[in-house]
Amino acid sequence: MPLTPTGDIVASARRDGRGAGAFNAITLEHAEAVVAGAEAAGLPVILAVSENAVRFHGGRLRPLAAGCAALAEEAAVPVGLHLDHVVSEALLHAVEGTAVSSVMFDASKLPYADNLAATRAAADWAHARGLWLEAELGEVGGKAGEPALDAHAPGARTRPDEAAAYIAATGVDALAVAVGSSHAMTTRTARLDHGLIAELRAAVGVPLVLHGSSGVPDDELRAATAHGMTKVNIGTALNIAYSGAIRGHLARHPGRTDPRPYLTEAREAMAEAVRHLLTVVAAAPAA
Repeated sequence: MPLTPTGDIVASARRDGRGAGAFNAITLEHAEAVVAGAEAAGLPVILAVSENAVRFHGGRLRPLAAGCAALAEEAAVPVGLHLDHVVSEALLHAVEGTAVSSVMFDASKLPYADNLAATRAAADWAHARGLWLEAELGEVGGKAGEPALDAHAPGARTRPDEAAAYIAATGVDALAVAVGSSHAMTTRTARLDHGLIAELRAAVGVPLVLHGSSGVPDDELRAATAHGMTKVNIGTALNIAYSGAIRGHLARHPGRTDPRPYLTEAREAMAEAVRHLLTVVAAAPAA
C-alpha cells in the first residue's frame, strides 16, 4: 500500500489510546524484518533510520530511504518512514525529495535557549515542506556509547511545565521525554515514572515519545501507553535478535561463508521481535 505519513499513524494510535511502534533499521535486512513483523502482527509501523545509520552508509540517506520506501509501498500494512535523532541541519535538509515524512530533530544536548532556537527553526523548515517534526526535552542517556543517566540526575526527567512551554515556543508535533528509559540497554530492567508520564500527557497537547524502549519490560511498556505515551522507539532489541541469530548459526556452521543462510535467520529473529513488541505497545487500553 502507499506510504503512510508518520503523523497519521501516531495520531490514530493516540486517538485510540494505543502505542505506535517505531523500529530503527540499519541494513536492508532490518527494514525487511520490520515490515515482515508488522505484517505478522497486522499493525501499522514506523520504519526509522537514524543519523548514525546514515553515517554507517557513508553519509548517504537516499539509497537507504529509497529501499525502505520500496518495502513500505509493497507492505500489507501502513508503514511510515522516519528519520531519527538528527543533529545535523544538513541531514535534516537532505530529506527533501525523499519519501521520509517525519524527522526527530535532536537538539537536547544544547543549552535550553539554543535548543529552543534550533528546534523552532527546524520545525519551521519541516512544516513548510509538509513534514512532521519530533524533538526531545530532558535527556535520555545511553546514546552513542554515553553512560545511562542516574534516575535522579539533573535532566534525567522532563518537567511538565517546561515541556508545555517548549512545545508552545517551538511548534513541534511530538515530544520525546525523559521518564526513566535509556538508549542501548541490553537487559529489560528499566522502570518508568508512570506518574510523570500521566502529568506530561495532561500538560502538553502533542503525542509523547518514549526513546530507549528496548530496555523496558512488556508490562512497563503497556503501562506507559496506558498513561499517555504514544510513539515507542525500539532499536537495540532488533540488534540483539540479529546478532544472536548470526552467532548461533555460525557456531553450528563454523565453516559457512555464504551470508544468506545466517542473514535469513537474523531477519526472521528480528521480525519476531518486531511482531511481539508491536502487539505489546499497540495493545488495546484496559477497560
